[in-house]
Amino acid sequence: MEGFTPEQFISFLGRVEKLKSVPRHCVTSDGVTENVAAHSWRTALMAYLLKGELVDVDIDKVIRMCLIHDLGEAVTGDIPTFEKTQEHEQTEKEALDGLLLELPESLYQEFTALLAEMQALQTREARVYKALDKLEAVIQHNESDISTWLPLEYELQKTYAAKSVLGFPFLEKLQQQVLEDTERKIREEHK
Repeated sequence: MEGFTPEQFISFLGRVEKLKSVPRHCVTSDGVTENVAAHSWRTALMAYLLKGELVDVDIDKVIRMCLIHDLGEAVTGDIPTFEKTQEHEQTEKEALDGLLLELPESLYQEFTALLAEMQALQTREARVYKALDKLEAVIQHNESDISTWLPLEYELQKTYAAKSVLGFPFLEKLQQQVLEDTERKIREEHK
């Protein structure tokens, strides 16, 4: 089985290190602009923490999906969901394809298979990854100061993860709690 040379490994890490400085649309509870690496890490951590709640799901696969889902943004940067177009999606896919070509063949095959599964959203694992990706974004917005929200986010916060959690009882309950947190945050702003 072929693998990385040390130089190739360090080079690939250097390429994806950019995720640490690619800003996302949201800020943290401390007012720091969130970055893509932090979002991916916390999404993967959410999957790991929920392994006891999602017993009919391959959590290790979900964690891998969470870790790689935004790799293309190391090249393209992050585009908020409400601004993303099909052209943006295609550009990110092409950037990701170029990045993955730097991997040893076995990893290339594994990553491309995972990404295809994630894109299709037909497996329970892909659906859980997508739900966690959306839930993490909503939770992060709830943790940020509401003054950082755009007007369209007041409604988006309520609906963004709602459909993606269906069929997963714990995620449905989690989404309901997040929705209640969102509504409370909005009410408190208007006091």
